[in-house]
Amino acid sequence: MKKTSHLKFSFFFIFILGLLISPRLTDAQEKVIPALTLENIFSGGLLRTKGYRSVHFLKGIDAYITLERAGDGSGSELIQTDCRTGEQKPYITAAELTPDGNKEPLILNEYSWSADEQKLLIFTNTKRVWRYNTRGDYWIFDLKTRQLNQIGRTLVPGSLMFAKIAPDGKKVSYVYQQNLYVESLKSGAIKQLTFDGGGNLINGTFDWAYEEEFDCRDGFRWSPDSKYLAYWQVNSEGIGTFYMINNLDSIYSKLIPVPYPKVGTTIASAKIGVISISGGDTRWFNIPGDPRTHYLPRMDFIPQSDEIIIQQLNRLQNTDIVFRTNIHTGVIQTVLTEKDNAWVDVVNDISWIQNNKYFTWLSERDGWRHIYLVSRDGREIKKITNGNYDVIQIESIDEKSGYIYFIASPESPIQRYLYRSRLNGKGKAERVSPKELSGHHSYSISPTNKWALHRFGNSATPTLINFISLPTHKIQRVLEENKETSQKINELGLSPKEFFRVNINDSTALDAYMIKPREFDPSKKYPVIFNIYGEPAGTTVQDSWSSNLYSHFLTQKGYIIMSVDNRGTNVPRGRAWRKCIYRQVGILATHDQAAAVKKIVEKYNFIDPERIGVWGWSGGGSMTLNCLFRYPEIYKTGIAVAFVADQRLYDAIYQERYMGLPDDNAAGYKDGSPISHVQNLKGNLLLIHGSADDNVHYQNCELLVNELIKHKKQFTMMQYPMRSHSIYERENTTMHLYELMTNFWEKNLPGGGK
Repeated sequence: MKKTSHLKFSFFFIFILGLLISPRLTDAQEKVIPALTLENIFSGGLLRTKGYRSVHFLKGIDAYITLERAGDGSGSELIQTDCRTGEQKPYITAAELTPDGNKEPLILNEYSWSADEQKLLIFTNTKRVWRYNTRGDYWIFDLKTRQLNQIGRTLVPGSLMFAKIAPDGKKVSYVYQQNLYVESLKSGAIKQLTFDGGGNLINGTFDWAYEEEFDCRDGFRWSPDSKYLAYWQVNSEGIGTFYMINNLDSIYSKLIPVPYPKVGTTIASAKIGVISISGGDTRWFNIPGDPRTHYLPRMDFIPQSDEIIIQQLNRLQNTDIVFRTNIHTGVIQTVLTEKDNAWVDVVNDISWIQNNKYFTWLSERDGWRHIYLVSRDGREIKKITNGNYDVIQIESIDEKSGYIYFIASPESPIQRYLYRSRLNGKGKAERVSPKELSGHHSYSISPTNKWALHRFGNSATPTLINFISLPTHKIQRVLEENKETSQKINELGLSPKEFFRVNINDSTALDAYMIKPREFDPSKKYPVIFNIYGEPAGTTVQDSWSSNLYSHFLTQKGYIIMSVDNRGTNVPRGRAWRKCIYRQVGILATHDQAAAVKKIVEKYNFIDPERIGVWGWSGGGSMTLNCLFRYPEIYKTGIAVAFVADQRLYDAIYQERYMGLPDDNAAGYKDGSPISHVQNLKGNLLLIHGSADDNVHYQNCELLVNELIKHKKQFTMMQYPMRSHSIYERENTTMHLYELMTNFWEKNLPGGGK
């Protein structure tokens, strides 16, 4: 905000100077502000925010490792930095990361360390599997011998997945062609452990739905003694197969099969077992419950033990049971059962403390998401944080000082701050992030809890990166200020993002923002384009930094850009806020959005109620359709991208979590689906979808088109062949998409004040 005020002052000064010297300088001044174009936004890299991809704090010394560009430009290298002094020195050079016979060093797409930090595991030459690059080549760099060696040299190149070094540093395990392997780092000998993987049986990784909805990819764990691997086996037999069609890459079309469990259909069966790295049979755990009506989204070893902790969700996902089992006896014990009338979320932030006697747990059982300590046998449950606020995530535990660090935002759901509370549950949470820095804070905290890499930004401030000491939050060094980005923002004369709240009734206030045109005149009336999401998986109204300039581009064409977070969006406003949307996705949110627009039009005289537009992607595309179809008197023009037209067409894990089973909520599924309301369309509609969307299938678009035709509704449509859910693959796709949208706005919802 200060930068904006300074900019306005500068313009005023130059304007007065121009009057004194020459009136022509006013025109010259106007030319100083460069115009945003789609080319410089999407092709020119207009705003590039610098950052640190990852930080690894070394054990035993106050130092950390970062991956940085080599000074001679030959590639990347690892640099060691002293936490106290900031002194830097090479840790692993680009030359050392260059394999024999290669001219260029390896590209480190990802890297990890052995437990003793004497070996670096490098993931490179990666390939995409579904949404993420999880298949490729692995190399090991030995810090003692300074040697670089490839893993799985005798196997098909670029085909290994999820390699991990054993805790003792002697072996590495990985998935290859849906089976588990282990390899000696000394001899290079490779041993295949499982042999039944392939087709419907997946060992050590997951099917599409587990990856997409539970964030499950790496499907095996080393035992602490390095003698066993515990792993998932997923059986996709019986799952319906959805076929995508590739018409681009051959003179004959090619079918692409995707086992995809749609709402109400058969889901994958998952089980967990343990196998010795010397080979033999897998010992499968006899986990209670039908595997075809339950999910196993989390599993890991309890540190320094032969025991595993497992989370099991029922199909409705309203019960999360935590099991504990010994890998030798296989005896299953129930430790904790978490239930909710709506749904429960899988708990990721599990940490063990007090010699592994207790683990952390996040629960909404008192109406807010708080941290609890649960004893290993489940007999003790202690609440650690208290108050009418949500813990967003746990950052670190300082047992020595008796504190737990976490991210929360008690005063504003659009911001994020670091707090700490006592592990004994006494006292109030203490804010660690500086009060003068309002926005989003994130941290990479050292194992000693003495140091942290701190990132801060807000809607007007590009990411600032500092190295700080804890708990004082004292800045030790400024690592990146992104001054060039800040300067570019000033040069572009971008309008600020203004946050406000909309009271849609006596008890409900929705967070929102608006961005006005650069030369805004409050005496005129402007069109408004609402960017929308509205589903329980995300949020659009956040005071965080974004380099996406498309909204600003539209404001320079005379549009006001707004966004509103309806009830049910994933923000820290308590359980009741988030879960009121249960069994009415697409229903409650649409009503909230429409109510917000009505109140906004009443409040601001500069809004033209005859020029209201809406657009969104994925769930936001579905919401766009619901808004246009349900409230045609409000929304005049809309663009729906990669949308779900009929909720029964989406995957079982996501849709059933928030809507229940279709047989039990048939009315909700129908009423929440845009396809049920197409007969009400009056405005201008543009549909955009990728034909290779493995997430929200192109089938949604075709069925909606068919229904629109049936009801004699005119619309515009663009299919992007062999593009995925993100619609970015192949040449010129992103530019084409945004040109298409821009042209549609200008034709059907003319910009500018009137």
